[in-house]
Amino acid sequence: MTDLTKIQAEITSNANPEKAAILQRFFKTGAGQYGEGDQFLGLVVPICRKITGKYYKDLSLSAIEELLHSPWHEERQIALFVLVLRFDKADADKQKQIFDLFLDNTKYINNWDLVDCNTPRVVGRYIYEHQQLLPILDELAGSKSLWERRIAILSTMYFTVIGGDPTPTLRIVEKLLTDEHDLIQKANGWMLREIGKRIDTVILVDFLRNNYEHMPRTTLRYAIEKFEPSVRARYLKGNF
Repeated sequence: MTDLTKIQAEITSNANPEKAAILQRFFKTGAGQYGEGDQFLGLVVPICRKITGKYYKDLSLSAIEELLHSPWHEERQIALFVLVLRFDKADADKQKQIFDLFLDNTKYINNWDLVDCNTPRVVGRYIYEHQQLLPILDELAGSKSLWERRIAILSTMYFTVIGGDPTPTLRIVEKLLTDEHDLIQKANGWMLREIGKRIDTVILVDFLRNNYEHMPRTTLRYAIEKFEPSVRARYLKGNF
């Protein structure tokens, strides 16, 4: 058996049809929903991470890419977990290959958990360390793909958490501020909240004040989630 068939066999052996049915409902896989058509085997995340730990050192990039093309959600998730671990330990050339592989395969990174589990540590970190590539985030933010737009905003988390730099987040949030999709509105609010939490509440408050009239309620609620209840109530009324 090849390393790829070994990992696929172990993934399949852990399938749980009852859990799969729950996950398909949770990740909105019905007709017209954001995860339409996605298929689940029913593996919980701890099992996926355990399998990742067993195989991540041995899989070639071509095998990882093949796993990422799987119709099964958990196989794609494990492929992304592997990429993160490999990226953390890679030299400059390998990091570039992983970054390119990621961006060449965004069509397969097609649910919010798949985006969130790896984007900051691969795309965010690589662009943070090669800031001439910042325009890529603007390109992704302008994409018709919901998931590429979410990749754009989630990538900026690395700048906020590691670099203490709110500028990329504020720029991408502003570009996506009127996005109609709930998953973008939530991501925008989440990233704004991280600025207030990790850098400076004043920066967050200034952004909210300047953009309140155009900001979806969902984004505002997420951004002020950690404020005191009385302060949240005041902000929701537009009293800054």
